[in-house]
Amino acid sequence: MASVLLLPVLLAACAVSNPFRSSSSDTATSAMPPPDQLQQITKTDAGTDIAGGGGAHCPQVVAWPADRLLTIYKGTVGDNLAVVHRGEITKLSRECQFYADRVIVKYGFAGRVLLGPKGQPGTVTLPVSIRASDSERKTLASDQMKISTTIPVGSPVGYFSMVKEISFPVRTGTRPEDYKVFVAFERTVPGSG
Repeated sequence: MASVLLLPVLLAACAVSNPFRSSSSDTATSAMPPPDQLQQITKTDAGTDIAGGGGAHCPQVVAWPADRLLTIYKGTVGDNLAVVHRGEITKLSRECQFYADRVIVKYGFAGRVLLGPKGQPGTVTLPVSIRASDSERKTLASDQMKISTTIPVGSPVGYFSMVKEISFPVRTGTRPEDYKVFVAFERTVPGSG
């Protein structure tokens, strides 16, 4: 029984020590934590997204597997020995406020940046884009931002978190769960792969 309880701790430790392996899951577990706790949760648990207020009646906040990761190379893209750093979005959460013709989604995401063989400690800034769409994939609202973290000397990892809001219209006859908010790293950074 003790080995079963210890397994999640060991897996989380492995995820930090192997920076080029993704660990993500789309399973929801609890309500959205306060913004100041989102980053702390990321440090201790590297995989499960957090559902928010509104549950199934709130638009989903998603980051597809390829959108959760951004690897920056110095040299040949795809060469693990040329990796400078890798950004990973490991947590997503949401809360919603509903009005007659629109919804406001308070979304949060958190993650980490891991140093690669070509990386050095310091500040890392990565671009992120947000897009809200309806069931026909029509963009209803969008946003862009940069997230930053500092990787301290002697550590292979830095953590980040962001909490923001996005508002968009909902059409009569549709349900809020017919809409999605997409979170993605942008691949505009030189050497990204």
